[in-house]
Amino acid sequence: MKFKAILIIGFAALVTGCGILGGGKKNDVSSTTGWEYNNPDNGGFLSDNGYQQETGPGLVFIQGGTFTMGRVEQDVMYSWNNSLRRVTVASFYMDETEVSNLDYREYLYWLQRVYPGNPEKYHGALPDTLVWREELAYNEPYIENYLRHPAYGDYPVVGVNWLQADAYCKWRTDRVNEQVLISRGVLTADAAQSGQNIFTTDTYLAGLYQGSEGKRPYEDASGNNRRIRWEDGLLLPSYRLPTEAEWEYAAYALLENTDGELLTDRKIYPWNGTYLRDADKKNRGKMMANFTRGRGDMMGMAGALNDNADITAPVNSYQPNDYGLYCMAGNVNEWVYDVYRPLSSEDVAEFQPFRGNVFTKYKTDAEGKLIRDQYGELVKDTIADYRNFRDGDYSSQIIEGNENWNSVSDKLKTDDMYIMAKKPGEFSSLITDEARIYKGGSWKDRPYWLIPGTRRWMPQTEASNDLGFRCAMTRVGSTEGL
Repeated sequence: MKFKAILIIGFAALVTGCGILGGGKKNDVSSTTGWEYNNPDNGGFLSDNGYQQETGPGLVFIQGGTFTMGRVEQDVMYSWNNSLRRVTVASFYMDETEVSNLDYREYLYWLQRVYPGNPEKYHGALPDTLVWREELAYNEPYIENYLRHPAYGDYPVVGVNWLQADAYCKWRTDRVNEQVLISRGVLTADAAQSGQNIFTTDTYLAGLYQGSEGKRPYEDASGNNRRIRWEDGLLLPSYRLPTEAEWEYAAYALLENTDGELLTDRKIYPWNGTYLRDADKKNRGKMMANFTRGRGDMMGMAGALNDNADITAPVNSYQPNDYGLYCMAGNVNEWVYDVYRPLSSEDVAEFQPFRGNVFTKYKTDAEGKLIRDQYGELVKDTIADYRNFRDGDYSSQIIEGNENWNSVSDKLKTDDMYIMAKKPGEFSSLITDEARIYKGGSWKDRPYWLIPGTRRWMPQTEASNDLGFRCAMTRVGSTEGL
């Protein structure tokens, strides 16, 4: 009995000392120099111990892992652009729902309030409401009401092109980080900011934003009041569009389809099974997504509107998938970050696959000072463009008279590699460095497009009445999440 008690005491001391039970003392002394962290007497070097990224507003944590990306069903379009590839996606965050009209109107309101002298900034962000217009359909009420009427506030925003969606993500990053600093008392809310003095995360970190100091200036371990720096870990990484791999991985949500590291059941849709109706007893027979079931059948018969949506539906409709994400199939298609290429799966990396890297650096003047544009945002120079790097489709260079692609790859561009029509009516591949992928299926798509592995594309300057988006954010540090 005495021996058993000694063992228990020893084990308790072990787990406490190692912090296994969460009661261990925070390591405040450097293991390499013996100097104390956070001690103003020796300079106040800050310790990173215990940092965990906070989840940004509207986001859901997506634990990363490996999965087989690409086709799970017959390629009925015979496009051969989604061949199977095993990849690994790092942990990240994604919006629980598609960005709604209410969300986007907040953005428009801010632009109109902060840039009264630059109406082009506001007009450049406006969705194209004319995407609803059809020659032989009475859709004029949607042109007038869908974006701005409160009846559609919770519905997904449409008519937004890729460039507008990307700009919204950048704006959201800045507003969230500004609110972080206001909530901590570091800054005071400044509703009068305008012109060159606009809060952006970049300009604040560069020391260019001159906002009103809050009631609790940030005090470092040396006892000095100073600006928040990126290495303090208080500001969140950028909101952005998800990559194609991230979007597809999050849509399948294979959490309940594994036994250890063994995948026991692949999915066709974001839910289990091959049916499009809910099999659970409570909701048996209800549609799992908003889509077109057949020719002219958008929502079913009166009295039995199973998907309860003639066009789009509120962004939190239907059953979420196992990650808690709504409408990852149907409702509206969603822009992703990638540039489209038919054979990207042959070339992209096994870890964090993505096509579309354009590397930049901040532009400076002759004195080395950062340059801002008329909207107070830092200007960037492109130093490398890898959108068409290792394109993988050399044989598509079939324009007569051009040199072989392989021999002059440093001279030829994407427009040379793919057929671009010179006259109206001629064949054109339309594939350029501005072609972006969208996924997910929509209210006017057939079930085939609800499969996350399917992929389509559109020029980044175009929009549609069945195409929206949601945001993502990189996870820094641990892959586990909170």
